[in-house]
Amino acid sequence: MERENFSSRISFILISAGCAIGLGNVWRFPYITGLYGGASFVLIYLCFLLLLGLPIMVAEFAVGRASVRSAAKSFDVLEPPGSKWHWYKYGAIAGNVILMMFYTTVSGWMLYYFYKMTVGGFVGLDADGVGQVFGALLNDPLTMAINMIIIVLLCFGVCYLGVKAGVERITKNMMACLLILMVILAINSVTLPNSAEGLKYYLYPDFNKVMEHGVREVVFAAMGQSFFTLSLGIGALAIFGSYIGKEQRLTGEAMWIMALDTMVAIISGLIIFPACFSFGINPGSGPNLLFVTLPNVFNAMSGGRIWGTLFFLFMLFAAMSTVIAVFENITSCICDLTGWERKRVIRYNIVAIILLSLPCVLGFNKWSGFQPLGAGSCVLDLEDFLVSNNLLPLGSLVYLTFCTSRYGWGWDKFIAEADTGEGVRFPKWIRLYATYILPLVVLYIFANGYYALFAK
Repeated sequence: MERENFSSRISFILISAGCAIGLGNVWRFPYITGLYGGASFVLIYLCFLLLLGLPIMVAEFAVGRASVRSAAKSFDVLEPPGSKWHWYKYGAIAGNVILMMFYTTVSGWMLYYFYKMTVGGFVGLDADGVGQVFGALLNDPLTMAINMIIIVLLCFGVCYLGVKAGVERITKNMMACLLILMVILAINSVTLPNSAEGLKYYLYPDFNKVMEHGVREVVFAAMGQSFFTLSLGIGALAIFGSYIGKEQRLTGEAMWIMALDTMVAIISGLIIFPACFSFGINPGSGPNLLFVTLPNVFNAMSGGRIWGTLFFLFMLFAAMSTVIAVFENITSCICDLTGWERKRVIRYNIVAIILLSLPCVLGFNKWSGFQPLGAGSCVLDLEDFLVSNNLLPLGSLVYLTFCTSRYGWGWDKFIAEADTGEGVRFPKWIRLYATYILPLVVLYIFANGYYALFAK
């Protein structure tokens, strides 16, 4: 079966960035930036992005490009004879599937809110009324399921068209629209009355806030955000490495993707904080920021229905670009494992993902009594915990160790692949750090996730 490749470098960068850019860029990054000292936090975050994210991303891309396979077969192709690295294929596939078991539902929320904004569903509602819309959605499994199914059909439909005609062409255009929408929304927000207070809160470098919260807390927040923002460790990016040629070195490509991911996160704050401060509404984080706080802001804003529609269109593109990327990885993994034809795999996957996503939908209503991680938790929290606190850090450790250990693919082969082509070379002087120190940092992130959940 002939393997398709991306037709251009810009497609690879935009699609890989689309996978990395997700809801955390919007509902978490701006909030913790404002909380932990604005520009001073961003500087700490960028340092960790380069120290943590860059080596692991280059490792994922190198494994994908050298093997020309998905995570289902990449380790089989590259590992030394007799070794067991290929066992991780099951962890990578599980990570992608579990991620989609809740991300499709959350993406369905974006679709629903885009529809509600478009038809004027928030017009005339007060703050309590807006909050009740989100509560009513969570208590309505049928509406949530319908929106989730539409997302699954749309995104698998893109994959059904093929790598070039579907994933590349549509995601590239979606990402271009996303970036244009962000700039338009940010310009509108920063020109609102009293927006300067929001900008000061968000971007003013306030080291007093760093000291107020404690250096350890701020550093770990920056470390965690820089690690989790890129969706590393489950082969979701490695698959795109397998679709590109050898013309460019991988370090420069990874830096471009990280720059786009960071730009979206920072501009999201430029949209949110000036608007919230302009209308005296306290910005929070998480789902309430998107589904309660911001609709209230748009209600108070002149032309708010139009701006709200554009904002949720941007959020829908951000969510769908991730879903398409992960669906492509799942599809490619199963094709590699079974040898089945791509469209047959997608037809089975549509049914499987819809069924597997239903527990998340039901976890907010019919199954709300199931609280797996303690009082107030739900099925989504458990699924997110399995991916974010387990498979992402442990998977990153596998890719990192595989590329640096003589018992795996090995440093020399990794460097040869990463530095094939033109552009920025991978810094060889960080070999000691990447081999011995970075794995300990990743293990610390893994352990701290359990500590934060169960020990506090």
